[in-house]
Amino acid sequence: MNKFKLLAAALVFTAACAPSKSVKSRQTLSVDETEKVTSKYTGPKRRVGVVEFENKSAYGQGRLGGAASDILVTELVKSGKFIVVERDRMEKILAEQKLQGGGLVDSATAVKVGQVLGLEAIVLGSVSQFGVKKEGSDYLITQSKSQVAEVAVDLRLVDVQSGQVILADSGKGRAKSTKGSFLGMGTKGGYDETLEGEALRAALVQFVTNAASQLNKKPWSCMIADASGDELYLNAGLDSGVKEGLDLDCYRQGAEIRDPRSNLVIGHREEYLGRAEVERYCGEGGDCSIARLSKAAGGGARAGDICRLAK
Repeated sequence: MNKFKLLAAALVFTAACAPSKSVKSRQTLSVDETEKVTSKYTGPKRRVGVVEFENKSAYGQGRLGGAASDILVTELVKSGKFIVVERDRMEKILAEQKLQGGGLVDSATAVKVGQVLGLEAIVLGSVSQFGVKKEGSDYLITQSKSQVAEVAVDLRLVDVQSGQVILADSGKGRAKSTKGSFLGMGTKGGYDETLEGEALRAALVQFVTNAASQLNKKPWSCMIADASGDELYLNAGLDSGVKEGLDLDCYRQGAEIRDPRSNLVIGHREEYLGRAEVERYCGEGGDCSIARLSKAAGGGARAGDICRLAK
């Protein structure tokens, strides 16, 4: 009987002292809550860029913004639906184009960077709220102490062609770490720094699904990087999910078409060049393919022309 009591006490001690952690993701409250839109996957991976997030909270200056954008890049790539340009490369383009002013990037600047890099969309974001609080309970023989991190993130997906915000979303994440003690013995420790990343990730994961659905409303396209006769070298290949035998319709874009009310770019004049079929991959980077123009309808193709999935 005494052995049984000792075993039961040991089990209680172990349960009380074992550290635990929980992470939750939920939609933040806003005037118009983002509608969850689903759309059928319409083609290879989309080319997007992520600008370093602005940290509008009073916590973690110089750390939270970079952490949030890095986490989002990881989640976008893991989804298998995006080719993501590294933040370092984007910042280099900003410097080369002399577009980086006070350290923050607005929609107009993002559009210019996206055009230079051949992107479909740019993600802008900010950490709008971040806080850490402590919770606890103290009983006769057991004590429990918890650290709770809560974060709210606001994001915008900007179409590179038009400069319009095609998706505005927000997410809220919560991460909790609990440590306990029994008769004064158990796990003790200071601030759990992993809570920041876990709360941020919980706030960002839903945006990946929403961004993919929004971009899939537009036809997938790539650009012709070079052309020799009827042979086209495309800036999308194996890494983008382009398959051999894929049929594409190719166009030359001309003057911009602007909305007379807003003056925003809503499209371009286009000349149909013909239909091409992807024959093989090229280059060492994994994102180059060669297509052959089989049904020419206009002038010869050249660098800068675009190709879309054939209808």
